[in-house]
Amino acid sequence: MENKFNKVIKTEEELRSIIGFPSELVKRKVITYLDQNCREFIEKSPFLILSTSNHLGLCDASPRGDMPGFVLLLDENHLLIPERPGNKRIDSMRNILENPNVGLLFLIPGLGETLRINGKAYLVQDEELLEQRAVKGKKPLIGIVVRVEECFIHCAKAIKRSKLWEPEAWEDKELLPSAAKIILEHTKMPGTTEAEIAKRLQEGYKNRLY
Repeated sequence: MENKFNKVIKTEEELRSIIGFPSELVKRKVITYLDQNCREFIEKSPFLILSTSNHLGLCDASPRGDMPGFVLLLDENHLLIPERPGNKRIDSMRNILENPNVGLLFLIPGLGETLRINGKAYLVQDEELLEQRAVKGKKPLIGIVVRVEECFIHCAKAIKRSKLWEPEAWEDKELLPSAAKIILEHTKMPGTTEAEIAKRLQEGYKNRLY
């Protein structure tokens, strides 16, 4: 693959010569625990991205979302992410069993800044904790506990460049990719139609969120 490019950066020294070094403010903004500011951010966030990798370093990034405050704050060093029903691939959880290092990115709609957390994760089934994140009488089967090692605010430049929270910049829904069409063409399942997959998706969204 490297032969396809004229110049591939291979060392941090090369990279620093191009990018430079962070300011003192940037270096000092990282903390190792959840202070009141971070806790408030998490309590108002309805969405996060969970990044994991297996023992080989093969990576995965997976969304997690629910009503604001769905992540349970246990203390200043630990939080719990309820594992809601999904497609049962369990990519994130399988990776955590092999490699506990994780990265989290919390978002709040309308806010450009994001909250980044890095730490170690493990899977728990403590009933008293899972009961606290039950919805409509259904508690999660598993919780992902993260022990915080790094925590810091990420600036809003990427959100502003993408205009992520600006509805006037969004594409018309009719022009957006069809998940059903993509799944149909990727799976190539005989006798299955795009309409059937779309119906299955909608049924899951309606009846199997919890």
